[in-house]
Amino acid sequence: KVVAEQIGSQIFIDGWAMVAPGDPALAADLAYKAASVSHDGEAIYGAQVIAAMEAQAFVESDLQKLLDCAVTFIPRDSVIARQIADMREWHDEFPDWHQTHREIVKKYGYDKFGGNCHMVPNHALIHLGLLYGGDDLQKALMITNTAGWDTDCNSANVGCLLGIKNGLAMFDSGPDWRGPVADRLYLPTADGGRAISDALTESFHVINMGRALHQLPPVAPKNGARFHFGLPGAVQGFVADNTPQSRGVATVTQVTGYNGGTSLALAINYQRLALGRSAVATTMTFIPPDGIDTRSSYQILASPTLYSGQTVTTLLVADVHNAQPITAQLIVRVYGTDDAIETITGPAVELPAGVAVPLTWCIPDTHGAPIMAVGVQLTSATRADGTVYVDYLTWSGSPTVTFTRPAHAGKLWRRAWVDASDQWDPQWPESFRFAQNSGTGMISQGTADWVDYRATAAITPHLLAHGGLAVRVQGLRRYYALELQAGGIVALIKQYDDVTTVLAQQTCDWHPEQTYEFQIDIRGNQITALVAGITLTANDVSLAHGGVGLVCAEGRIACERVTIQP
Repeated sequence: KVVAEQIGSQIFIDGWAMVAPGDPALAADLAYKAASVSHDGEAIYGAQVIAAMEAQAFVESDLQKLLDCAVTFIPRDSVIARQIADMREWHDEFPDWHQTHREIVKKYGYDKFGGNCHMVPNHALIHLGLLYGGDDLQKALMITNTAGWDTDCNSANVGCLLGIKNGLAMFDSGPDWRGPVADRLYLPTADGGRAISDALTESFHVINMGRALHQLPPVAPKNGARFHFGLPGAVQGFVADNTPQSRGVATVTQVTGYNGGTSLALAINYQRLALGRSAVATTMTFIPPDGIDTRSSYQILASPTLYSGQTVTTLLVADVHNAQPITAQLIVRVYGTDDAIETITGPAVELPAGVAVPLTWCIPDTHGAPIMAVGVQLTSATRADGTVYVDYLTWSGSPTVTFTRPAHAGKLWRRAWVDASDQWDPQWPESFRFAQNSGTGMISQGTADWVDYRATAAITPHLLAHGGLAVRVQGLRRYYALELQAGGIVALIKQYDDVTTVLAQQTCDWHPEQTYEFQIDIRGNQITALVAGITLTANDVSLAHGGVGLVCAEGRIACERVTIQP
């Protein structure tokens, strides 16, 4: 019981409210089903309360009414229900939150609800911050965090509810909450291509999940552009450059209705732009330098979101009041020789005042170096002050790239792979030699932008149950793979959650310690796979996109390079 009632169920519950705006019953039901996977009892009830309150907060701003609504979804005799009643009574009785905190410790403290991090004590601190902080975000977070215990997720739930209830205006009082973050957001999961993200991108994922629940089509501003800046204040991770040649030249903001229009866009405001100085705004596409620290307990598992061979497009518009044309280029930054950051620039175009200029650039070969940022660079041969608007920026297509160990001593090429194997050490002669003791291990890289492509790899199987090359990888449990299997079999398989389906197979007299050329060509629903002189084909609609991976079950494989081509 103690283990089942830890706090984990409450930590991840906000999303269910956001896909059910104004529908607390649906949010509570989804929260119950999600929490029940790993938790029970009071942990479920606390999660349901938060989900119901947040869902109702879309249409109701009175906190007391939100509490009245939420408790209808949990048993009246539950600890959480009694706790909420106590919290409301203490709030009425004690004007100082410190006194209520003392009451919480006495009745609901860690000495009474044990384990590593129990739901019940921490649930009380959420209500403590909400009741005493009111609509003041800074005060509510101060109270919740000062009270201690599991501060990160407690304050996150508080912030989520207040954000839903009060909207973006809540951030306008007090300190600058949004500027330093610049919408940046990380999702470190087994699906590495989703890891580097931003608040606007994830907002539209949530919006479209909610729309799908009501059989509504998804919304995709500006034809589905990755960076469309389509909600108030959104900058989607773009920040002004702080390198010596750019420091202080540019600021980045969002604007509405530039040049007399109505579109939301990113504004790059520049001053004292001149020869030798540049105005640069970039957004991350891979782990930033300050996220590389391997000593942290919270490592960022990520693949780059942009690769060689993909085509970047943007629409740049110079402000009508700019006194003179300037030069613009798309740029990317890579972790190059010895992991030093290097800049690659695209073709230069002139931006006359008031003119919209589309810009397209196919990213050149980076020789496998991970692309860590993309952006826009502005230059001028003479002094210039003004503004350029980025209406959108996006990219498309499958990459042209070869993954292998570089000739230099850099290590970040390995971080671009999501490592879900038991052992992948760097000292072996091959770029990729990994082992899996039980079950299926994988290392993978790529994104949902990869749709139709050819993957090739020379793989040496050692003792193994099965292993080979995977495509359209969407995490650890969704992919197609061409495998050599014990017992003299080559198979084209589909892994979809817990179900493994053999799409095609044939006997094959393969031998350990011998290198085999694997090739998978995937176009639409058609899959053509070749290895050891055998061709296997299949037609399947389950997986429409995804990255590449090497898989191995109960054994070891080695591979020097993996190549992707459109």
